[in-house]
Parts: sequence; C-alpha cells; structure tokens
Amino acid sequence: MRFEMGLCKFLDVMSDGKVSYVSYLKSHVSYLTCNIFYRISLKTYFLLMDRTTEKDSRYNDLEKMSVMEILQNINKEDQTVPLAVAQSLPQIEALATITAEKMKDGGRLFYIGAGTSGRLGIVDASECPPTFGVSFDWVVGIIAGGDSAIRKAVEFAEDDAAQAWKDLSEFHINAKDVLVGIAASGSTPYVIGGLKKANENGLTTGCIVCNAGSPVAAEAKYPVEVITGPEFLTGSTRMKAGTAQKLVLNMLSTTVMIRLGRVKGNKMVDMQLTNNKLIDRGTHMVMKETGLDENVAGELLKKYGSVRKAIENYKKV
Repeated sequence: MRFEMGLCKFLDVMSDGKVSYVSYLKSHVSYLTCNIFYRISLKTYFLLMDRTTEKDSRYNDLEKMSVMEILQNINKEDQTVPLAVAQSLPQIEALATITAEKMKDGGRLFYIGAGTSGRLGIVDASECPPTFGVSFDWVVGIIAGGDSAIRKAVEFAEDDAAQAWKDLSEFHINAKDVLVGIAASGSTPYVIGGLKKANENGLTTGCIVCNAGSPVAAEAKYPVEVITGPEFLTGSTRMKAGTAQKLVLNMLSTTVMIRLGRVKGNKMVDMQLTNNKLIDRGTHMVMKETGLDENVAGELLKKYGSVRKAIENYKKV
C-alpha cells in the first residue's frame, strides 16, 4: 500500500498541471485504485515530454548507404555530443561538488540504471579501484535485472519500480551516500523508483538523462540533462545518448577522485599495480619524481606497493 501511495504522490508532483486528474483521483478514490491509473498517467506524461531521443533519425534509407557514408554520418552525429555535454557543465559541476563533499564525509557513490545505462554505470564504478586505488565498495554500479543483465538483457527488469531500492538495500545504503540514476530516456521505472526511495531516506540524489523535463530528472536533487537529440539509428540510445552518459560519468568520477586527493599533479599515483604495463608506468612516474634510475625506482615501487608511497618514503630519506 505504501508503494501505491508513493506512486500517486509521484504523479501529483510530476504532473505540473499536465496530468491534472491525478489530484482528483487521490481525493476521490482509494490509493489502490489510483495505482491502476499509474501506468496510464505515466504514459500520458511521457507523451507530453519532448522525447528527442525517440524522434526520427535525420537520415533515411540507411540500408542504401555505402559503408563510408554510414561511418561518416555516424561520425557527424557523434561530433555533436561533446557540445551537448558542454551545455550541461553547470549541472555536472553541482553534482560533482556535492558528491565529493559527501564522500569526504564517509559516503559512497552508487549508480543505478537499466540496459546500456546500467552497464555504463558498472563500467565507471569498476574502473575506479584500479585507477584511483579505492576499495571496490566505494563506487558501486547496479543494473536492473542483476549482474546477469550485464551480458544478456533481462526482460521487463527496468519496469519494476520497487526493485532498485531492494538492490541498493543489499549494500546497506544510507543517508551518507549519493545515488545517481542513469537513464537515457529519463523514464525508466527502475531508476525513478530507486531515486524516490533514496529521497525518502535522506540520500543525495542525481541523474544523467538525455531528454529535457523527464520524470527521472524531476526526482533527482542534482539532475544532469544532456540533450543529444535524435539518434542516427532511430531510438538506439546506445549511440549518442550512451556516449554522452559515458562522457559525463568520466567527468564525474574523475573530478570527484581528484577532489578527494587521489591524483598528484596529473598522475594516477594510487593506481593498483595489477599488470606489467601498470608496473612499468608506475616505475616511470617514480623515476620522474625522484630522479632515480629505472632499476632503483622499480625496486622502490615493489617495496611500497604504490607510486604515492614510493615517492613519499623516498623523500623522507
């Protein structure tokens, strides 16, 4: 019953005068009955959104194009993405700033999403430990449908508005943490439900979407809206929208880690030395900072286990 109540409240807040009959329903019918109208009302709201990611491609007869024409046109569209991201820099700044502040105070960063959006969150989260030397539970990516959905789509997983909070609860998520919902359309129920419950429990919430005025953005305290427009292949948001989301995630996590002191100069001094390439890279960082030759720098790195510790301990001598 609480879920039905939440849905009705969500519709009322989201309507902004566009779905005016929701308030009438709340005052004249039971919450259970109101829930019956939930999907109808939500679909009405979506129809009123300017869902540019779903609009027809600017190109037609793709199958008649040569390979070079296809590549050139995709590339032409891709060039618009960084410009769209640039328009959202103030929003990204606000989200990065609050995220760094919360993590300085012991909070964690969570991403939730479905499909491509969920996978992109997992990619960004999984790159933070090897790049910045943080623990694997400090930045966490969750996808609708569970880990099996990373490789194979799980049918209707994104339509379960209650599941996201259940998934997050397994990590004992709390008010210290930050939750970022990722959804190209801005209409994924899994993400909307997760953000709503997070708000109710006092978390800081953000989002990365690619349509203006979406339900996801309205539910997030720190929304990032990157309006990428129609895709080359109509509706295929793994393309421009996915690229935009990846760029924003790169900016968000990198900025936060820099603010948390995980970078020195322009170097990944806390990176995990998990292969020979990274050991070689770390050795050369130590060489540059200390003036030592390669063999001595390599031994120092091996002794202390990280570039930062190797340099700091050398300078103490």
